[in-house]
Amino acid sequence: MLAPTMTLSRKICLSQSSLSAGAVPHLASALSRGITEELDLSHSHLGDEKFKILCAGIRDCKLHTIQLTVCNLTEAMCEDLVSALTSGSSQLCVLDLTFNDIGDQGLTKLCKALQSPLCKLQDLQLHGCKLTAASMDSLSAALCSGQSELREVNLNHNTIGERGVEALCKSLQQPLCKLRSLKFFDSDLTGSCCPHLMAALMSEHCSLSELDLSVNDLGQEGALQLCQALRQPGCRLEKLCLQRCELTEPVFKELSSVLTSGNSRLKSLAVGIHAVGDQGVKHLWDAVAHPSCLLEELDVEMTGLTDACLEDLCAAIRASKTLKTLELRNNSLTDASVPAIVEVLQDSDNMQEMNLKYNDFSEEALSILDECDKIRY
Repeated sequence: MLAPTMTLSRKICLSQSSLSAGAVPHLASALSRGITEELDLSHSHLGDEKFKILCAGIRDCKLHTIQLTVCNLTEAMCEDLVSALTSGSSQLCVLDLTFNDIGDQGLTKLCKALQSPLCKLQDLQLHGCKLTAASMDSLSAALCSGQSELREVNLNHNTIGERGVEALCKSLQQPLCKLRSLKFFDSDLTGSCCPHLMAALMSEHCSLSELDLSVNDLGQEGALQLCQALRQPGCRLEKLCLQRCELTEPVFKELSSVLTSGNSRLKSLAVGIHAVGDQGVKHLWDAVAHPSCLLEELDVEMTGLTDACLEDLCAAIRASKTLKTLELRNNSLTDASVPAIVEVLQDSDNMQEMNLKYNDFSEEALSILDECDKIRY
């Protein structure tokens, strides 16, 4: 009954729904006849058989984005997906397969589509898809084939490891690779991966502007190697996430040196969940205050900050011409810091938001924070 309406909808959201086998052909027909550009089937228990039917509509429609998070899909559906992506009429640019168990065999099949000039995919979300290093050679080959249009790949929560990182870093050094964003959050990386990442970031052909390495045990030595790449004039990274990577104060000091070198393009840096304390984060406050620092976003959540950092924090905000967002969640700031924080934010022209959730504030202090609409708590 909804099919006629669906043909007129640019966005169809059926997340959390349980599509019956009988409803899927109607949806496929609506997609092929309609103007829908975005389809959200997240958590819909779709399964391989119903997805096969849906592919008939995906092959020939205006669909630009499809979200298939937790849809009970497996490697078995990948041949149908490849057929749809390489049909010649598919317009699909964004494919989200988050938390579907397609595994290495499934990704290897998908890589056949990525190497086809008919495939228009630019954004591939493979978060938690049971992937290992075994499929990274295929992905690497696709990325540097000269046919792939991929700009963003999300490999979060997979077991990629050093061998997988090495394979992907080789593709990043090839002139035909167009990748801009690569995410490895909790992907079994260690410090041994960092020489490969360093070589890629220092390559004249690497076009990465965003890299997420959070929740991996890179350690001090690995992170310092990354810093060597970051200070090179040719490094194009603008966003770097290193949360819970076993970083130390010497790494924070080196990051400060990178940010003030005049070569760094970093605009967003996340280094939360490291017990470096006020002394460690002071290096970053000094960098933020430096005229060569371009940071617009800084995340120092759960770094052990206390009221002792207040003077350096406020001085950094006053001096910076670029900082817009500051994450200070899960630290130990108290009521004593509140008046100065409110004052410096109200006086700042560029600061837009400070997150102070889960610090040690009383109800009275929270009412004072209410005076500044730039503060979240």
